[in-house]
Amino acid sequence: MYEGKKVIIRADRAGVFFGTLKNKDGSEVTLTNCRRLWYWDGAASISQLAVDGVTKPNNCKFTVAVEEILIMGVIEIIPCTKKAIKSIEGVKEWIM
Repeated sequence: MYEGKKVIIRADRAGVFFGTLKNKDGSEVTLTNCRRLWYWDGAASISQLAVDGVTKPNNCKFTVAVEEILIMGVIEIIPCTKKAIKSIEGVKEWIM
């Protein structure tokens, strides 16, 4: 349904991710160019995050991108707007 599009997904136990949907098989999703969205500021929910992005990118904790990831137990998939994609991709990688 959203294959090839930038999405935000929420998994039952793995958290929230942003990336390009490669494949969905039941509750298993493969994302490419994926970042885990560990903490965000400036959006009330992942729904707003997918529509508006964030307003406080310096406070966000989005991990480095991985080339591909298989995430199991996905309970939510939200397509992102162009505005949100630009905002999320503009957040500096959170590294230690």
